[in-house]
Amino acid sequence: AGRSGVTHISGTPSHWRSALMSPMAGELKPRYVRLSGEIADQVILDQLHAAYSDAALVHAFASTEAGLAFEVKDGKAGFPVSALDAMPDVAMKIEEGTLRIQSPRAAQRYLGEGAPALRDADGFVNTGDRVEPRDGRLYFAGRSDGQINVGGQKVYPEEVEAVLNQHPSVQISLVRRKASSLTGAIVIADVVLKPSSAALPSGTQDLKNQILRHCRESLSPYKVPAAINFVPALDVSGTGKLQRASA
Repeated sequence: AGRSGVTHISGTPSHWRSALMSPMAGELKPRYVRLSGEIADQVILDQLHAAYSDAALVHAFASTEAGLAFEVKDGKAGFPVSALDAMPDVAMKIEEGTLRIQSPRAAQRYLGEGAPALRDADGFVNTGDRVEPRDGRLYFAGRSDGQINVGGQKVYPEEVEAVLNQHPSVQISLVRRKASSLTGAIVIADVVLKPSSAALPSGTQDLKNQILRHCRESLSPYKVPAAINFVPALDVSGTGKLQRASA
């Protein structure tokens, strides 16, 4: 891509995290960098800005059922409340904690006998994406259907991953559930280390303890991973999203 003079590049945050691990990442000279398909946390946005400081950095939210909802161009995770009214032909609202979209580009219905209704009575599509207000801004917390129930407490994997990814030794992480006879489920994290931290045969447990301490500083106890596994890579789907599966 660099040799071909590619200037506009789009990918999921998982695509970009993988790309930035390559020693050839510096060969790219983009003028426009776009992220979509997954939650863009502050870590990946900062990494991309540092790597490609001359590029316009955009992360977009789109729903398979309702199309593009808005774009964020300020280099910050989440989105300002004003983004809900940014698209002239799109209406958005937050109801019961999830983002709802009414758009002329939305699909009409789901196929199949007995399929659930795509839109509500007012024509809004429930994206299933949880949104939380924080410091005057809105942040995606995770998917409603992806939560982990730890003894009756809800944990959104993406929230825990955002904290894990802030650790200076972590390149990318995936949080998943593991069945537990005591709490129904516990939180487990698979972590890919940055190349500078990957070769630690004697300090592996110390590094795990450091990462867990980092999690405890930012997360409620029930959200802190019960175990961390260092893995060489994470499975990414054909659409560039992390493959999520229960243990």
